[in-house]
Amino acid sequence: MTDEEGVSRRRVLQGAGVAAVAGLAGCGGGDGSDSNSIELLHAWSDGDGNAAIGALIEGFQEAHPDIEFAEEPVNGAARSNLDQVVQNRLQSNDPPSTFQTWPGKTLEKFGDAYEDIEGDVWDQDMKDNYLEGPQAQAQMDGTFVTVPLNIHRINNLFYNANVLESADVDPSNMSSPSDVVDACEQVEQNTDAVPFAQQTSGTWSTTQLWETILLAEGGIDGYEAFINGNGNRSEVKAALDSVVELEEYYPSDASSLSFTEANTMVMEGNAAFIHQGDWAAGAYSGNDEFNYGEQWGQVTYPGTEGSYLLNMDSFPFLANNPSPEATKTFLSYCGSSEGQVLFNAEKGSIPPRSDADVSSLNQFQQDQYDDFNNADNQPPSIEHGLAVAPGVKTNISDAFSSFLETSDASATADALIDAFN
Repeated sequence: MTDEEGVSRRRVLQGAGVAAVAGLAGCGGGDGSDSNSIELLHAWSDGDGNAAIGALIEGFQEAHPDIEFAEEPVNGAARSNLDQVVQNRLQSNDPPSTFQTWPGKTLEKFGDAYEDIEGDVWDQDMKDNYLEGPQAQAQMDGTFVTVPLNIHRINNLFYNANVLESADVDPSNMSSPSDVVDACEQVEQNTDAVPFAQQTSGTWSTTQLWETILLAEGGIDGYEAFINGNGNRSEVKAALDSVVELEEYYPSDASSLSFTEANTMVMEGNAAFIHQGDWAAGAYSGNDEFNYGEQWGQVTYPGTEGSYLLNMDSFPFLANNPSPEATKTFLSYCGSSEGQVLFNAEKGSIPPRSDADVSSLNQFQQDQYDDFNNADNQPPSIEHGLAVAPGVKTNISDAFSSFLETSDASATADALIDAFN
């Protein structure tokens, strides 16, 4: 890419999306300085995320001791507080160096705040070693603006091996969503365990489950048609019908359970299955009496084999950046094998680079990494904002809020199809 092309692409990007967030970076502001201290905002104030970002920063500072870090965790529910802090900073023409965000369509919430980093960060090495799915999510309107540093898989079905053995269920024999329902029936008949540990106190778990089953019902073509606003209503409803069938096998107190509590049911042998992102396995790894391949296992959600349904964290490059050169150096490190292995070893996710040395990761992560590299496709998650624009995502969440109250698959299918209007 020539300098002239780079200037042209930056101007195009900064002119896009002004209706989304008026007055953000790219409209003047910033003092023009180039600090050698990186200000990083993130929501990993505790747990595996805090350990992961700590390992990443430590590795970066060992490689680049001349660059300082001003790391600022933002406490609050999920990312809502972080997003508000970032938006306030952008509106004040006081952008941080970078911040934690999901890539893909969710980037649109900050409109024209980004700057092109193709060539500077997204060099040929990164392009050659990121698979098509993650690479596409790093772009906004065809321009590279962010660096994904991990992948969480959404289409996992975790299980307690002892419960399934007692129920005479072989998870490797399941090949469709209806097989999951049948397996739950066997668990209910043959054990005292809850068949499917689902929480419904929030909509996110149900949306995740539905999008996974939609991928099974419609295949990659049907899934992509939906996220592009051309969904097949019969496929959308069939996936909802499957969710309704599974509701019979939820915990009786599903509406008051947290994800952690539902996941603990599987760990303690009080539930057979849980559908979750691979962060569920992070809790298992800390339990010496609950070992992968012995007491617990995982299968790709039946019917979605060949797909690796993506959620990712990323760090974007903001226009009017207070530390442009230092930030680009950091983002390049986030895109390196070294940085990604350090981060993912603590986070429980996997590197998006296809050439990473994952021998230091645990066996579950290595198995997931093999699945990722051998996947036919890597579609983006709907629930986590990668696949659909923020306004559409709000409409989908509203549809599932009603669905949790009514279990009306027909009305919800209509609402999901209309979510793009």
